[in-house]
Amino acid sequence: MTVLIVATILLVGFWIHEYWRHQRNVKAIPIRIHVNGTRGKSSVTRLIAAGLRAGNKKTVAKITGTLPRVVLPDGREAAIIRLMGANIIEQKYIFRHAKKENPEAIVIECMAVNPVFQWITERKFVRSTISVITNCRADHLDQMGSTEQSVTMSLSNTIPSGGICYTAENVHFGLLKKVAEKRDCKIQQIRPTDISQQELAQFRYIEHAENVQLALAVCAEAGVPRDVALRGMQSANPDPGALRKYVINDRRKSITFYNVFAANDPQSTAHIINMVTGHLKNVSKIIILNSRADRLFRSKQLVEAVAKLDFTHILLTGEVPEKVEAYALQVGIPRKKIVALGEPLPEQIYEKVMELTDGESHVLGIGNIAGNIQYGAQIVAYFKHKSRKQDEELKWLKQ
Repeated sequence: MTVLIVATILLVGFWIHEYWRHQRNVKAIPIRIHVNGTRGKSSVTRLIAAGLRAGNKKTVAKITGTLPRVVLPDGREAAIIRLMGANIIEQKYIFRHAKKENPEAIVIECMAVNPVFQWITERKFVRSTISVITNCRADHLDQMGSTEQSVTMSLSNTIPSGGICYTAENVHFGLLKKVAEKRDCKIQQIRPTDISQQELAQFRYIEHAENVQLALAVCAEAGVPRDVALRGMQSANPDPGALRKYVINDRRKSITFYNVFAANDPQSTAHIINMVTGHLKNVSKIIILNSRADRLFRSKQLVEAVAKLDFTHILLTGEVPEKVEAYALQVGIPRKKIVALGEPLPEQIYEKVMELTDGESHVLGIGNIAGNIQYGAQIVAYFKHKSRKQDEELKWLKQ
């Protein structure tokens, strides 16, 4: 009994010491930016960090997106190795590591989905001075509630007390504003009206105007001029899940492949598909929807969104193509447009795309990039390889 009491006292003492040490690490970094939202968190985190670095503010960033990363003050990236899966306690170790760099700012992407964990992450781990909520859309409904309003209230858990919040959310801005007012937090609604197409064209990938505008607003709040911050963002490395396109010319056909896997909620996916192909006429529009057995509900949501769009074929890949096909037929997608492939070699998917391409096609990879064998990532890698190999051959021929 005595041993148990002593062990309990020591354990409690250790917890108190760890909490005190973490709070000391937090207070040592004056600018703390917590980025939350349904889509765009990783990109906005990277953009803010790049803008701050360009403004000579020593910055550490932590990204939880496609590949978990820590971005160091000189722009180098270090992988985060997780032995037991994602856990919000990870944020404590990020602050411990960041403090060694003696940064002026830290930009943290929220890694929690559960509303309680989001609250704990903000109140106990990050204690942000600046909050960012990119948008509030229907995603992770199994954990954040069945409506967009419940998702919004969940995301609002990272709005700080006495700080400032920037958001590009439009539909549910009123809910966010009420929460911010209760916490004595200023809130600013951002609109992408100050970003030109010429400025967006300077990025090496397809970036959303809302993401850039949010990042510029945060950098301005931290004292970095717009032109300085924007140049830093345009030269920064994108997130591996960033929207990119790869152009392939093969057998007198032109294929443009878009990696849209990062936008795996229906609203964001439909928005991007319309953005990149909505204006195209007289070309094949092929969608590759990759599914996971444990995310069938999300695949069904995407099928519903795609059914309302203009496309010529939908290729069903991944773990449960037969179930997704049945649902696609149920929501009214014509059978002649559906091709259930499963998990063949990526080369076979490419050949199917070639077969369905009549001169020119635009191909969009959506759904789950991961799974048991990272199948979505394999598809992206194959199209990327074909594009780069072609570029290298062209360079060789020009020499």
